[in-house]
Amino acid sequence: MTHKKVSDVMTAEPISVHADMPFHDIAGLLAQHKVSAVPVVDADQHVVGVVSEADLLHKIEYADGADGTVFARAIHRTAIAKAAARTATDLMTAPAVTIPGVTSVVVAAKIMEAQKVKRLPVIDDLGRLIGIVSRGDLLKVFLRTDAEIHDEIVLHVFRRLLWIDPSSVTVTVDEGVVDLAGTVEVKSLTQVAARLVHGIDGVTAVNNHLTYHIDDTKPAEARYYRPLV
Repeated sequence: MTHKKVSDVMTAEPISVHADMPFHDIAGLLAQHKVSAVPVVDADQHVVGVVSEADLLHKIEYADGADGTVFARAIHRTAIAKAAARTATDLMTAPAVTIPGVTSVVVAAKIMEAQKVKRLPVIDDLGRLIGIVSRGDLLKVFLRTDAEIHDEIVLHVFRRLLWIDPSSVTVTVDEGVVDLAGTVEVKSLTQVAARLVHGIDGVTAVNNHLTYHIDDTKPAEARYYRPLV
């Protein structure tokens, strides 16, 4: 299915910092813009890392120094080093996980889950920062109107992909929940149609009431066998 791209839902012209920005200025920037993380860019706007509130909090966590055994300090050596950081270079997590703007929102959601992050810097085909996409941005696909979803199902799924006359089926959409009714030629199409509809951006559930003329999921000999009476 064709899904919205990250560039369709991202926040463009995001706040960013350079590697030499002091700790105090970064903390102020996060508070001023009410964001929890910012990408760190070089002179060509390439993303080299990300600084988050969690990175800054290490300075409070270790304000009284690093206690514990040598082994314990070794485990937390990255956090301890960030507690002594003065600039974005020493604070940032690098390399940054980025995502091209042409990536689908589905892939973006999977990357966020796999990487356990709440937002991703978005880059163009030259690797330059062009936006930020958050979990909230991805959820914008569920703000589509029922009418938009209905039209895409009728025109894209049934007419263009399945070559089914839309007049032979009934599609109703209510707050993202889709009901499919009507009769198609073969049973397998009922399953394919439901799967394709579920992949439409904004669809939250599919109630599949499609019926069929022929059960093409059975072996041919069973399909055409008629008992003698």
